[in-house]
Amino acid sequence: MWSNEPRSLPDWIEDAYQTLVSGTPDQQTDLSHDQARDLLLADEDFPNEPADAEYAIERLLDSGWLYAVDGELRITDPDH
Repeated sequence: MWSNEPRSLPDWIEDAYQTLVSGTPDQQTDLSHDQARDLLLADEDFPNEPADAEYAIERLLDSGWLYAVDGELRITDPDH
């Protein structure tokens, strides 16, 4: 059955979003895909697997928490 409710993300992916938000300088809401992956992998609480970082980034993109413009990733709402 189809639902109008927004899909929630697993906690570890929401934590990945917070890692990306806190890892960008003030007022900067864009970063490269490589920067995003490196920020996630550098976080001691994030799984140390590049595939997990790629998965988290893709899920954040699919869910609208990140979006891509001209090869850069942008954070949709850093105050989220």
